[in-house]
Amino acid sequence: MARYIPVNFTMRASVDIPLTEAPRIAASQELFSSLSNWEQRWRDRQQFLQSRGYMLHPRYRPGWVPSWKGTTEHPRHFDDHIGLFFREHLVDATTIEDEELVYIKRVKTGDTESTIAAGFSAPPLCDDPTNHSVPILDLFQDEDDASISYMVMPFLRLVNEPPFNAVDEMLDCADQLLEGLVFLHKHGVAHRDCSYKKLMMNANALYPRGFHPVYDILLPDARTVAPYHSRSRVPVQYYYVDFGISVHIPPDVHPKLVTGAFGRDQEVPELSENVPYNPFKLDVFIIGNFFRREFHDKFSNVDFFLPLIESMTQQDPAARPTACEALAQWQTIRGRVSYLHKIWRPRAREDPLVVKAAYDTYSIIRGMFYTGKNLFDRAMDIQG
Repeated sequence: MARYIPVNFTMRASVDIPLTEAPRIAASQELFSSLSNWEQRWRDRQQFLQSRGYMLHPRYRPGWVPSWKGTTEHPRHFDDHIGLFFREHLVDATTIEDEELVYIKRVKTGDTESTIAAGFSAPPLCDDPTNHSVPILDLFQDEDDASISYMVMPFLRLVNEPPFNAVDEMLDCADQLLEGLVFLHKHGVAHRDCSYKKLMMNANALYPRGFHPVYDILLPDARTVAPYHSRSRVPVQYYYVDFGISVHIPPDVHPKLVTGAFGRDQEVPELSENVPYNPFKLDVFIIGNFFRREFHDKFSNVDFFLPLIESMTQQDPAARPTACEALAQWQTIRGRVSYLHKIWRPRAREDPLVVKAAYDTYSIIRGMFYTGKNLFDRAMDIQG
């Protein structure tokens, strides 16, 4: 999801705007009042989507009047100045029935992405606890153009937003991603692009008061910081999203080969438009590289990931483990991580010593608290 600098909409100018500022603000008001071509397409579908139970942001409703019209304020002070930057086929919306935040994606009817995603969201696969493909809440064709369909998904966040608060939270993320990869491969699907931006989580339970879909560190009104729970307190679900370049190769089909150099992770050695390669071993490399970039390279107290990373990112695809073998290797590694290590706060490699010492002290106190609490709970269970 795109990131933007949050603006506090309550902090508005209380003094007269200098005359030299007036032309600039007027120009900005005119600029932000214009919808791009793809925004106009969403606006033109608002009433249809509303008939299906979904409400778009006020900016994309017919007859929209900018909130700043008639004022001398800059549009950035108003929520409806936010446009669809580089997200031509994706828009956030709310369900009319219960006001839940969702994403609506415009896709080609019957394309690979919607076919794979919808298949994983249908019984019996949707009931498999190891299924970590993005849930499809609704899928329907456009009323005027049957070649276009709309895929409705939960509104998901990047896996490290909010940040991991304990090593154990990172272990849980790795558990879910690896078992999700095993699930995909078991059913013959290679994702082929399962890098950072395509691995997301449902964080709704973490935010008891919700969050803004763009300024996502703020509450839905975009005025104050949104409070959130830690993942240790409220577990989350991690998902694979965007099957746009995925491929389905049934388990009994051999050899399992594809070509293509697309994908966000361009460090994969075998990517080629001409030389066929195994897309399932490609996925293994990409997930291993994710663990390297987002866990090992950023935090100094998760070096136990390194053997798994080195195994999954070997240059020779044939030497890499399968998804099942990588999961088994990981389960052995995580079984050796001590309880105290699990509740330790992730230690950023660039943190100065004084910050590391402070976090270490916090982790020790936290560990003593939870150890005492567990002992107390066990004693009460025995007495009961």
